[in-house]
Amino acid sequence: MSVPREPEAVWAAATDWTRQGEWMTGTRVWVTGGGGDGPGSELAAFTGLGSLGVLDTMRIEVWRPPSECAVRHTGNLVRGTGGFTVEPAGAGRSRFVWWERFEFPTVLAVAWPLVAPAVVWGLRRSLRSFAVFCRDHEGGQEAR
Repeated sequence: MSVPREPEAVWAAATDWTRQGEWMTGTRVWVTGGGGDGPGSELAAFTGLGSLGVLDTMRIEVWRPPSECAVRHTGNLVRGTGGFTVEPAGAGRSRFVWWERFEFPTVLAVAWPLVAPAVVWGLRRSLRSFAVFCRDHEGGQEAR
């Protein structure tokens, strides 16, 4: 997705973990180990409504500011890898690519076709919100 900010600003917005809930649909994120700014740091994300939802624990495995971050999902339900890349796109713009490769337990693999449309909708909505968040983001750490 195209974002109207330089890569350093997009990176700062994407790695402002505690503010991800401002753009990521139905999700709260927090740092649980390390500084949240390098390999080995740990994060947690809760996605849902009220107390009903899914806890996603992660460990940062790749940290290359301002271009690439990758995590390993380490939870009981959410496992696999995910991350994002930020590429310069000229004239003060960037290309932001968010990716996930889930490894589902059998019970979730069976349910995936039923929940996939809602997950895809949420991810697309979150990416649109992220572009707006980036435009207005001034907090966080530039290329930490």
